Amino acid sequence: MKKHLTLFTLLLLAFTANTFAQESNNPIDTLANYVQKMNTTVTTLSKLKISGYFQFQAQKADSMGVKSMAGGNFGANQNNRFGVRRGRIKFAYAGRLSNYVVQFDVTEKGFATKDIYANFTDPWMQAFTIQGGVFNRPFGYEIPFSSSQRESPERSRFTQTLFPQERDLGAMLTFQMPKTSPWNFLKIDAGYFAGNGIGQEFDNKKDFIGRISILKITPNEKIRYGLGFSYYNGGVYQASVNSYKMWESDGVKGFYRDDTQIAKGAFAKREYKGFDAQVSIESPIGITTLRGEYVMGVQPGQSGSSTSPNSGSTDFTATGYDTYVRNFNGGYFYFVQSIYHTPLTIAVKFDFYDPNIKISGNDIGKTSTTESAINAKATNATDLKYTTVGLGLLYAVSTNVKFTCYYDMLKNETSNNLKNYKNDLSDNVWTIRMQYKF
Repeated sequence: MKKHLTLFTLLLLAFTANTFAQESNNPIDTLANYVQKMNTTVTTLSKLKISGYFQFQAQKADSMGVKSMAGGNFGANQNNRFGVRRGRIKFAYAGRLSNYVVQFDVTEKGFATKDIYANFTDPWMQAFTIQGGVFNRPFGYEIPFSSSQRESPERSRFTQTLFPQERDLGAMLTFQMPKTSPWNFLKIDAGYFAGNGIGQEFDNKKDFIGRISILKITPNEKIRYGLGFSYYNGGVYQASVNSYKMWESDGVKGFYRDDTQIAKGAFAKREYKGFDAQVSIESPIGITTLRGEYVMGVQPGQSGSSTSPNSGSTDFTATGYDTYVRNFNGGYFYFVQSIYHTPLTIAVKFDFYDPNIKISGNDIGKTSTTESAINAKATNATDLKYTTVGLGLLYAVSTNVKFTCYYDMLKNETSNNLKNYKNDLSDNVWTIRMQYKF
């Protein structure tokens, strides 16, 4: 792309020079005008940056039709597949204190908008930036961490469940002092968002998301470390008069109707708290990176899903589903080691997501016939905890090309009261990926 821009610039300058030569017979005037026009053209073009990356992959699952967070569920009669996981192209026009960004995703599944936003930084302190549009939610470390740099093919299960598509429509204020300031290590993000991912807003509720973080580097630049705290406070539209919460009656845990939440059109509370930490250490054996995140909170969902609203379910006001409120926790831990003087990196990742921490094991799916439990709803497979151990080997052929070989080993919670979940499912997934980035 840079070659194309350079050729375009030369052609434009040649045309400009020819035009001025025709307009003026004074060589000095012609040269001055030519230089001025050249500077204007180069300055304009230098503000436009085009980047992107492409990921092609082959995958193999243990059995047919497995449900997977590694790029989506497999088809009913499918245990292997090719796919373009991501085909991103990003256009960014950067002014001195402003930016306009548009990013698209083009794959065999279609065309999708990923980012479209603009921001502006105050000209006085150059510390406050206001941003509006569709962009990554300012929660945690993994969401804004680019898929082109991440060592695992996909984000953690809890991230995909709580923040589908990672992005949302909203407005955000960021505080961070300029790089020349000793306080540049501190960053604060706070904003209000629609709460339904990349999609048109369909209710009046706005969700608050905020994060405070620090990033420090030791004087010898051998160690980088960071800490962060994130908070989400919002609501999910209640599409029917029925809202259920976890309760225990006569020894049976299940969902019991919450008579304090019986208004259709109300909003069920959605609240998350997250903690994250990262450290990278350079040593004779290479760069060692440790990265972790833990999230807990309250998630309103449906009987068969605890996933947050997203653009795939745009009109929640019409579906009429009952609300199921669950307390959850989730997290991940990375160990990444680059092997010195080689283009190889090994990665080990552990992540977990428990959508309902108030019940576990054989209590899941248990039903009661007592009178107090007549109107109760039994828990089901949505309430099972999942853990995943990922092992990866990355080979950076060049600055543009990278290959990844990764194996996801999944383990689901089991219950004798759930027919298809009495044992661990056969749903491990191999991923071989080629990435080109420019």
